[in-house]
Amino acid sequence: MYLAPTPESTAALMARDVTGPLTMLNLLRFRDQADYVDAPELAPQEPITGAQAYAIYMGKTLPLLTKVGGTARLTGTGGPLLIGPADARWDRVLVIEYPNLAAFVAMIQSPEYQAISGHRTAALADSRLLPIETD
Repeated sequence: MYLAPTPESTAALMARDVTGPLTMLNLLRFRDQADYVDAPELAPQEPITGAQAYAIYMGKTLPLLTKVGGTARLTGTGGPLLIGPADARWDRVLVIEYPNLAAFVAMIQSPEYQAISGHRTAALADSRLLPIETD
C-alpha cells in the first residue's frame, strides 16, 4: 500500500531539478469505505465510499491546482491491466500537469491543501504517482 511519498522519493524528485512542465500520472485504487482514522475532523456524518471521499478531495483540490497554474489533463475510470499482473487494477487514472516542480511543491505544501489532504488518504487503498518531466 502506497499512499504518500517517502522522504527518499521526495528527495529523488527534488534532485531531478525539473524546471519545465511536470506531469503527474496518478493510479488510484479506492477503499470500499473511506477510512478517516487519520483525519477524523474531515469525516462526514455517515460512512461514504472511497470514491466519494476522493470526489470530495478533488472538488477541493482543483481550485488549488488552478491557483498554481496546473491543469487536470485527463481523468478516467481504470480497470484491470492489459499488460501486467492479472490481479492488478486501478479504479481511477489522472494525468495532472503543473507548470513546473515548484508549482507542485507550492500546492502540496500550502495550508489549504494540508487541510484537505486527509480526504485523499481516507479514500485510497493504494496509489502510484509517477512524475514525468514533459518534453
